[in-house]
Amino acid sequence: MRVIFLGPPGAGKGTQAKRTQERFRIPQLSTGDLLRAAVKAGSPLGQKARTFMDAGQLVPDDLVVALIVERMKQPDCGNGFILDGFPRTAGQAQALEAELKKAGAPIDMVINFAIDPERLIERLTGRRICPNGHGEYHIRFQPPKVEGKCDVCGEALVHRPDDHEDRIRTRMEAYTRDTEPLIGFYRSRGVLQSVDAESEIGAVTKAIDAALGAVR
Repeated sequence: MRVIFLGPPGAGKGTQAKRTQERFRIPQLSTGDLLRAAVKAGSPLGQKARTFMDAGQLVPDDLVVALIVERMKQPDCGNGFILDGFPRTAGQAQALEAELKKAGAPIDMVINFAIDPERLIERLTGRRICPNGHGEYHIRFQPPKVEGKCDVCGEALVHRPDDHEDRIRTRMEAYTRDTEPLIGFYRSRGVLQSVDAESEIGAVTKAIDAALGAVR
């Protein structure tokens, strides 16, 4: 079962990907992790990627797709995989589709995390993180017992720069421009299924399970 999680930053894709990989026993593939691993291993693809990364340039789409295709041949991908954060553009989606078609392993389903942009901004701007890795809180939806302090270690919670409204809106604009068109792209392929990402985490998990259960 080869799955893509599609949606704006902060919609809950990462959280649900971790839950899905545990239940369905399929790995979550991160393109960033794949690139770093390939470079560290010194593989032919990794060496090519390194020339771009060392120059501070984006790694070309065809090279990233080749890494994904190479990775999905490993034994733990025998039952499929989850892609979260890729593809992000129509060009990436087309390149991925072409290579997976050659490999005889097309995408089975794309889960679209539907959420109102203003609701998403409220969710992200209220997020606070423990600097010692003891989890995250929300000033409205999941406040700490003592305002501004981690329940576990008592350290002051951090409001990350990426969770400030101006940066969130910039990321949302990029998503709307570059990635949102993929909803139509995958709908035309007959593989798109949307879930209400504004629901409680457990409810979103159940909706994903129901959607994926139909293609098993």
